[in-house]
Amino acid sequence: MTTLLEISGLTKQFGGLTAVDGVTFSMDKGEVVGLLGPNGSGKTTVLNMVSGLLPPTRGTVMLNGETLTGLSPNRIALKGVARTFQLVRILPSLSVLENVVAALAFGRRRLWGTVARDEALARLEQVGLADRADETAERLTYIDQKRMELARALAADPAVLLLDEWLAGLNPTELRIGIDLVASLGERGVTVLLVEHVMDAVRALCGRCVVMNAGKTIADGRTADVLADAEVVRAYLGAEHA
Repeated sequence: MTTLLEISGLTKQFGGLTAVDGVTFSMDKGEVVGLLGPNGSGKTTVLNMVSGLLPPTRGTVMLNGETLTGLSPNRIALKGVARTFQLVRILPSLSVLENVVAALAFGRRRLWGTVARDEALARLEQVGLADRADETAERLTYIDQKRMELARALAADPAVLLLDEWLAGLNPTELRIGIDLVASLGERGVTVLLVEHVMDAVRALCGRCVVMNAGKTIADGRTADVLADAEVVRAYLGAEHA
């Protein structure tokens, strides 16, 4: 396998608080890796540093051997890192299609006109929304807004896709749809780093997991092994369950 993303000694301090403390792991091209941990463990802060929303205090992030650390979020996006957020961010007054076209117009390939429209429709088809392309984005259900956000991220043609609790807040039917959709990305060879609390989704999607607690990495390995690790169980459920 080819190493795609390398995170080395990543640390983030906010005054006297160390939110992320020396996190190190790598991802191969085509992997779907779960980044797990209880609330407040530093997972989203890691994603924010990888995507450039926060500068690390120490450590490096490399993509295809090129250092991303210190670059602005837009430059990191142009290098090939796309992400979704815990709270869906849409352009509500625009159509579903226009939301995706906007990502193409300002993305890595700078697509405009008919070419951008065709590409946007292809991405909406990929997430099952092509038949709603002309609807106003604010009219979409929550799961469909998440699908649209994913289509926008995929429109950037990312080398790495960061999904921050993309499956949170879905009912059982929507969750099944969401799991199948993310699984289809893995089958297409998309490299995904997935922050998630829904363990059924983690088991279904992730061949490997990295687990954090209090800013540190406490486990990294095959999903079944990691979820059975006593320290991981202790971090989630307390010592009496370990």
